[in-house]
Amino acid sequence: MRVLVVADIHGNRAALEAIREPFDVCLCVGDIVDYGPEPAWCVDWVRQNATYCVRGNHDHGVAQNVDIQGAGGFRFLTSVTRPIAVATLSGDQRRYLAELPTSRMFTLNGKRFLLVHATPRDPMDEYAPADPAFWYPRLAGLKVDYVLTGHTHVPYTLRVRNTLVVNPGSVGIGRDGNPHASYAIIDGDDVQLKRIEYAIEETVGAMEATVRDATARLMLTDVFRTGGLPTKWLLRNGSLSNGNGNGNGNGNGNGKIAH
Repeated sequence: MRVLVVADIHGNRAALEAIREPFDVCLCVGDIVDYGPEPAWCVDWVRQNATYCVRGNHDHGVAQNVDIQGAGGFRFLTSVTRPIAVATLSGDQRRYLAELPTSRMFTLNGKRFLLVHATPRDPMDEYAPADPAFWYPRLAGLKVDYVLTGHTHVPYTLRVRNTLVVNPGSVGIGRDGNPHASYAIIDGDDVQLKRIEYAIEETVGAMEATVRDATARLMLTDVFRTGGLPTKWLLRNGSLSNGNGNGNGNGNGNGKIAH
């Protein structure tokens, strides 16, 4: 059985369309919306193709129209793009996001899977690095072969006891310095993390046509083209807006990923 795992699509139609892998089952680890210019198309793709999907923090925010007050970095980009996503999605599409479970456990081909956007302890928001010491307590008592997670936008696999943690990275908006679409393929016992080039300028053009804020347009262009948010965009009022000083806007220094 060939399983396609996608996460953090973030409204990037061109990136999602570039993935042409054959699959028997598609699993989506959440965050279909925000940032990118075509969230409705991406929601429909997931509805049509994903056998199982869980709700990410951005899916929840768009479904519930959660207001974000962002001073800088990715929080600012969320505050600009969320109203666009809310206005673009139909009521039925937002209900779909609202009704997604925050975790899902199931069996495929004799293997037990747990699907969460972030971690089993905090399914939508906790930032999970590729660190065995972090994962050991969060997997305690869980008898699963695979934990599929996203949220960090950084792909990795990690063996912890008898469980393989798989983060496919982000389809739509890289934060690890690589702008290519990222995803995973699980084929039997073989797990592959893959990257693929896509029509980035098509995404940039669509974004420029929908985002009115000039600063946000420039920031998003940099993110789509470089796979990260340059430090110049994190500096606001003399301090790093994300609180971790790593120059890519991945976190906020308290175990939660920046929105």
